[in-house]
Amino acid sequence: MSRKVAVTGIGAISPLGLNANQTWENALKGTSGIKNIEIFDASKLSVNFAGEVKNFSCNEEAFSSREAPRFDRFIQFAMEATHEAVRDSGFLDSKNYSPQEAGTIFGVGLGGLPRIEETKEVYINRGPRRVSPFFIPGVIPNMPPGLISLKYGLSGVNYHISSACASAGHAISASCREILSGRQKVMITGGSESAICPLGIQGFISMKALSTRTDSPEEASRPFDTGRDGFVMGEGAGVLILEDLEHAKKRGANIYAIISGHGASSDAHHITAPHPDGIGASSCMKQAIKDSSLNENDISYVNAHGTSTPLGDIAETKAIKKTFGDHAKDLNVSSTKSMTGHLLGAAGGIESIFCIKAVQENIIPPTINLIDQDPACDLNYTANQAVEKKVNHALNNSFGFGGTNSSIIFSKF
Repeated sequence: MSRKVAVTGIGAISPLGLNANQTWENALKGTSGIKNIEIFDASKLSVNFAGEVKNFSCNEEAFSSREAPRFDRFIQFAMEATHEAVRDSGFLDSKNYSPQEAGTIFGVGLGGLPRIEETKEVYINRGPRRVSPFFIPGVIPNMPPGLISLKYGLSGVNYHISSACASAGHAISASCREILSGRQKVMITGGSESAICPLGIQGFISMKALSTRTDSPEEASRPFDTGRDGFVMGEGAGVLILEDLEHAKKRGANIYAIISGHGASSDAHHITAPHPDGIGASSCMKQAIKDSSLNENDISYVNAHGTSTPLGDIAETKAIKKTFGDHAKDLNVSSTKSMTGHLLGAAGGIESIFCIKAVQENIIPPTINLIDQDPACDLNYTANQAVEKKVNHALNNSFGFGGTNSSIIFSKF
C-alpha cells in the first residue's frame, strides 16, 4: 500500500491572530493586520509600518517565562504555534509511535536578526562581558526544531531549512518525504520568522523592495493592483502536524487534509528578481501536480506567493497561466499577504494553513485592497471578499530570493 501524508494539527501566530482560528476568521473577513510599527521606534525610517503580531506573550505550557526571554521572538512564535498544533492533533496522547518515529523539520529565513542587532548594542555600550551566554542559541535558526524535539521528546529527524521565503514550504515538503519513505510516522513542521527590526526594515528599504504607502498602511499590501509598490514585512509562525495516514486513522485522529503533491525548482535567473516569464515557478507547480497524480483541472484554488511587487505579481500570473492553460481562468487565486504582509520564511506555514482550511470548509480567503486590477494580472484573484466554492484541491506557492520555488497541494480527505 502506498503511503499518504495527513495533516492532523495546525497552529498559528500571525498579524491576524494569536491562534489558527483567529487568523483564519480574520482572513475570511478581509481584515488587514498591517499597522504602524510598535515593537521599536521606527520614526527614523522611511517605512514605519508592518504586519506585527500584537499583544503576544508565550503560554507557560508552550514556553516558560524563565526560558522564553533567552530566545529571539521567532523562536517564541515557533514554540507557541507548535504548542497549539500539538494539542490540536493529540498525537502525543496516542502513544502509538516510538520517539524515533517522530521528528521535526522547520523553516526559518533570517533567524534572530533583532537579537543580533540588540546584542551588538550591548557589546558596544556595555562591553564584551555583558554579552549573554544564551546569545548564540537564542538566535540560530535551527533552534525551533531543536527546542521542539527537546520539549516533546522527539528523537527522529531534527533540522531546519533556510531557503528565504520558500523556507516553510520546503520544510513541509521535506517532512512529507520523511513520512513517505517510512522513516517517520509523525512530523512537526512549518516555519517561523520575526525580522521586524531597524536592520530588517532598512535592509529591504535599501533594496527598494517595500511599499512606501505610509499614509495608509492597511492598504499598502495590494497584490495584483495597479497601485502596488512593494511588499509589506510581516511576522509570525505557521505549524502543521503531519502523520502517516494509516497511523492517523488507526488512532482516530481528526484529519484536516491530505498533502497529495509537492514540487521544487529554481529560476536560475537573478538573486532577487523572479524570472519575468514565470518559467521556474511554472515548473514547480507542474512538478507538484505530477507528484499528486492529479490533472490541472482538479485544482480549484491557488494561494499565490503574491507579494505585491510590480515584477513578482506579473511573473506569477504568467506562471499560473503557463501551468494551467485554459483552466487558469476558472481558478480562484488569492494572496493572503494582502492581509498578513509577507512573513518571509514563515509565509509557507501560514499560507498552507489557509489552503488547508479552504479545502476543509470550501471557502476561499480574499485578496484585499484590489481596487484597480492590473491588466497584466488577468486572473480571478478573489477580490476583497471571501468566496464559497467547492475546493477539493488547493495549491500553495512560496518563492524566495535566489530563485528558489516551492509548491504544495492540499487535498480533501
